Amino acid sequence: MTLATRCPNCGTAFRVQPAQLAQRGGRVRCGKCAAVFDGVAALDEPDHATALEQSEPSPQLALFETSEPANSGPNLAQQEFPPGAGFLHDPEPPRGRTAWAIGAALALVVLTLQGLFLYRTELSVLFPAAREPFAAACKALGCTVPWPRKADLMSIETSDLESDRRREGVIVLNALIRNRAPFPQEYPALELTFTDERDQPLLRRVLTPADYLPQASGEQAARGLAAGAETSVRLHLDAGSLRPVGYRLYLFYP
Repeated sequence: MTLATRCPNCGTAFRVQPAQLAQRGGRVRCGKCAAVFDGVAALDEPDHATALEQSEPSPQLALFETSEPANSGPNLAQQEFPPGAGFLHDPEPPRGRTAWAIGAALALVVLTLQGLFLYRTELSVLFPAAREPFAAACKALGCTVPWPRKADLMSIETSDLESDRRREGVIVLNALIRNRAPFPQEYPALELTFTDERDQPLLRRVLTPADYLPQASGEQAARGLAAGAETSVRLHLDAGSLRPVGYRLYLFYP
């Protein structure tokens, strides 16, 4: 059975077979204006299809011929079409949209990686299991995953100074540092100031974790001060000829 479908864009009518319409769900491309349309929805009246069949004995050529008079337009059976732009082929997607989608996906990946790097400390606190993967990635990139540094959640519980009876001019500092945060924190630095009888500073010194933690405590410093944990500080300091009367002790993060 021969059918006729008409292009809604240019009005050209074509002879088609039902099997041809079934190949792509009825979607066809006009051989005259290259518009893609639903050939089933655009089927012409049966009498027009019969007229086309009687006027053109070759169904293979009639598929690409118009139902208009020969002098009204070119013979579409003689036109050359580029490869892949056949009558029943789907249109190719615009290349610009594909490039834009790839660029947007790459930008999203870059932004995600930047966010993971900038907030690696916070994410390792919220998701403790993610700390080791972050640390492994940072090791490859030459960076580290530091512990949080919230000085307001770190406190000096007790402290005092005493003279070393065995060594002249040596003063012993004792202190107890407590992490009041619900998560591990980096060990803080300590600022110790010796003062005279008028509370004027005689000597100020900054003590880093490497100064007050045991010498073999590199792993301890790397683990940070656990949530709610305490650490004791005991240091022997050479005051020289100074005779401090008082002191001030603060903790901070450089």
